[in-house]
Amino acid sequence: MPFRAPVSDYQFLFEHVVDLQKVIETDRFAEADKDVIDAILTEAGKMCEEVMYPVQRNGDLQGAELENGVVRTSPGYAEAYGKVAEGGWISTSADPEYGGMGLPHTITTAVNEMMSASCLSLQLNPLMTQGQIEALEHHASDDIKAVYLPKLITGEWSGTMNLTEPQAGSDVGALRSKAEPNGDGSFAVTGQKIYISWGDNDFTGNVCHLVLARLPDGVPGTKGISLFIVPKFIPDENGEPGVANTLKVVSLEEKLGLHGSPTAVMQFDGATGWLVGEAHDGMRAMFTMMNNARLGVGCQGIGVAEGAYQHALAYAQDRTQGRSPIAGGTGTIIDHADVRRMLTTMKADTFAARSIAMACAVAIDMTTATGDKECKARAAFLTPIAKAFGTDTGIAVSEMGVQVHGGMGFIEETGAAQYARDVRVTAIYEGTNGIQAMDLVGRKLMDGGEAAYRLLDEIEANAEEARDTFPELAEPVWEATETLRETTEWLVSQTDMNDRFAGSVPFLKGFARVLGAHFHLRAAMGEGEYGARTKLARFYITRLLPEHGGLLAHAVRGAEDLYALSPEDLVA
Repeated sequence: MPFRAPVSDYQFLFEHVVDLQKVIETDRFAEADKDVIDAILTEAGKMCEEVMYPVQRNGDLQGAELENGVVRTSPGYAEAYGKVAEGGWISTSADPEYGGMGLPHTITTAVNEMMSASCLSLQLNPLMTQGQIEALEHHASDDIKAVYLPKLITGEWSGTMNLTEPQAGSDVGALRSKAEPNGDGSFAVTGQKIYISWGDNDFTGNVCHLVLARLPDGVPGTKGISLFIVPKFIPDENGEPGVANTLKVVSLEEKLGLHGSPTAVMQFDGATGWLVGEAHDGMRAMFTMMNNARLGVGCQGIGVAEGAYQHALAYAQDRTQGRSPIAGGTGTIIDHADVRRMLTTMKADTFAARSIAMACAVAIDMTTATGDKECKARAAFLTPIAKAFGTDTGIAVSEMGVQVHGGMGFIEETGAAQYARDVRVTAIYEGTNGIQAMDLVGRKLMDGGEAAYRLLDEIEANAEEARDTFPELAEPVWEATETLRETTEWLVSQTDMNDRFAGSVPFLKGFARVLGAHFHLRAAMGEGEYGARTKLARFYITRLLPEHGGLLAHAVRGAEDLYALSPEDLVA
């Protein structure tokens, strides 16, 4: 079945739901008017449909392999990547000084989501490069920028992020990789890194690794970590790939999904690298890459949800089974109430997650354009929600897609299972969703809840505005927001962080449920009383929003009952 890029959904969302117009009205992004954005989305949609989607199954059926130290990528990936790079789709938000388009991050986020929907394994490569571009723009020296940024922006070179080690996963401060000065401004980097997405490939001229390592005088923990750019080939005096560096791919992981994306164990043996940013300040520089990558990973989940939904919908419209329970039905399984429930849930949750992610991206752009502290706080607050809810939605929707297929969903030839396998890791990498939730109730509430309360005030104001037109929708949204406000107040009042952490995941999910209702209500207000989006909003608000009650009740229980069962009790 063909894939349809959701271009019209983005156009509606930008105009009526997340107010992209305020970004366009800033001096920074004044050239990105509606016509430019529509053209970008349309062309990106065509690229996703015609270039990336055709290699989606290839990557799953014949994944990347390591042959005699060389990574061989899936059939068609090299050609598809070449067209992605040639079209400029890696550099949509990069600095024009080095060849980028300088467009709002919101547009890049939308394009990345469509790319994820069409072929997640391949999209992961540009996403990593985009993150490296941003980290270098903010923290690298002018000399490093001049050598690396033009090549990364054109896609001639690709980038990776090297944090995790066998003994240092979420606890990055436990890393053992070290960097010794060479005496000429470069450093010898030694250590092993695992789970390195696109650690190597056979279609770019160089692979540039951002590596966290500790200098000889680096203190223990995260405060003693520095960041280095370590290329596969050391650039010569002309900035072209020169001699091979002393690094290698030890092995590729055998994974549940994402077979087309080579996930490498990387070994650095005194490899030549250069410091990015200040010594011992590597985590701050790396977080520049990681924070937007978290939004990007959330959109990977949303993209897979879109792909899985379209796949399931096409099957439901074609599969005949049983007698139709409704008059004038199609005669296919889409007539059945439970199939209709699943498809509508898939569509409604995908829209909710997409809206949250785009609202986060708009806040990032407003921060970039204006430096406004409230916009910065909003972007920071929404990031863990966008990442966790976006990926949870991808997992839930792709699993529901398998269920829509019935027995054929369990059979690989339909392709339904690929979505479920590919998306599962998105809730784990770039910070597990549990860590995102802990960040939300911890660091993101350190302002006493101010960013959260400003957001809740806006949701209630919007509900008040909608009361005359949609009273049956506005009231439950307003009431849910009040419950969420009370829950937030309870969390802010807790001095024992473990009591906060115990309810952090249900709090994040409950917050996302209310945000989703808010954005669905805005969609109804933008469309009118009888449109399809209004019908979808009614479904979400009346059937899915009520879940917030149970989630928020869970969020305020504290930690005591989680520890009532001892480890021995759990074994018994």
